[in-house]
Amino acid sequence: MGAKENILKDIHTLITTKFKSPEEAFLAFDKDKDGSLNKDEIKDLLKEAGVNTFLRGMVAGEMIKGYDKSGDDKMNKEEFHVAIAELNRDY
Repeated sequence: MGAKENILKDIHTLITTKFKSPEEAFLAFDKDKDGSLNKDEIKDLLKEAGVNTFLRGMVAGEMIKGYDKSGDDKMNKEEFHVAIAELNRDY
């Protein structure tokens, strides 16, 4: 399994074991309660998932780039749910 797959698996494990739902996870990491996860909040999620410090910024940026359909450089609830649904499908 490559680095990307390991990171995705770690995120999936965090979401499914620590939280009752993706909604609960989203609310826990939306520290400023603005309805979106910014890069720093996604980095906090990655830290909690055990992703090493060196990779967090890059992975957070890639997640935003891959799922931010609104173009605001954040992941809103709907975008987050799409990402988690893909993780659930793959893991």
